Amino acid sequence: MTFSRTARRSLAAVSALGLGLTLAACSSEDETTPAGSSSPTAADKNITIGVHSGWDEGIAVSHLFKVMLEDDGYEVQAETADAGIVYTGLAGGDYDVNFDMWLPITHADYLKKYEDDLEQLGVWYDDAKLTIAVNENAPISSLAELAENADAFGNRIVGIESGAGLTRITQDEAIPTYGLEDMEFVISSTPAMLAELKSQTEAGENVAVTLWRPHWAYDEYPIRDLEDPEGVMGGAEEIHTVGRDGFSADHPDVAAMIKAFTLNDEQLFSLENIMFNENQGENPDESVRQWLEANPTFVDDLKTAAGLS
Repeated sequence: MTFSRTARRSLAAVSALGLGLTLAACSSEDETTPAGSSSPTAADKNITIGVHSGWDEGIAVSHLFKVMLEDDGYEVQAETADAGIVYTGLAGGDYDVNFDMWLPITHADYLKKYEDDLEQLGVWYDDAKLTIAVNENAPISSLAELAENADAFGNRIVGIESGAGLTRITQDEAIPTYGLEDMEFVISSTPAMLAELKSQTEAGENVAVTLWRPHWAYDEYPIRDLEDPEGVMGGAEEIHTVGRDGFSADHPDVAAMIKAFTLNDEQLFSLENIMFNENQGENPDESVRQWLEANPTFVDDLKTAAGLS
């Protein structure tokens, strides 16, 4: 049997009242809690993170916070669902926080629908975008140069799934804008694209693939994005953290950490690489601990930035 967050809080309040009366009866009058004590209750230490299924950066950051908070004594659940379900759950109070709202475009409809029931807690990454990437030592730097150098790339661009927004934008925007109609656009799958990227870069060959930031491939392979002078792939988006209404009041220290939290490309790509490439997505909490060992000052630096140490 499951309870809504409201029901769980009511039950917790009743239980806490009963426990408080029992303790009061058993303690002497001079054994009182000092005025102004902010010692958290058990309910204050329970946090549920809503995680978008299949969104690697959100999974990685959610488990990063899960591990950090558990080390501070919190009980944390990371629950995976489709983005629409996560935002509905946040608005209804069934989740406390989500680390993966892409704005101003990708998740704008959800923000418009639920903004009165959500708290904006900060931006932790500001260069999320769709790209066409090439090997680091490729002979071109811009999509505007790709058509006249198509032979150097085997006359093809390797894409991902047919239903992906990245595939549609490449087909409908990038290819006609930059005159790439004579190149073969290979629509395959994300694993197939990554396999091509791996084999071609290891062989020292040129390769052009559809990709997106953030992604662990930028940490694993020697690649870079082609410039997009016409802006057809879309501008960079920000990744926001959002909480249910009242989250900051209920968890002020956690909210302070979230508001101070950012990751640069090197940090994010390396975390994703460990979690999804080296460890194949298995045991993400252990992947986080592996990453924290390689970044030993990260937690302390974050707490200092949040004013918690």
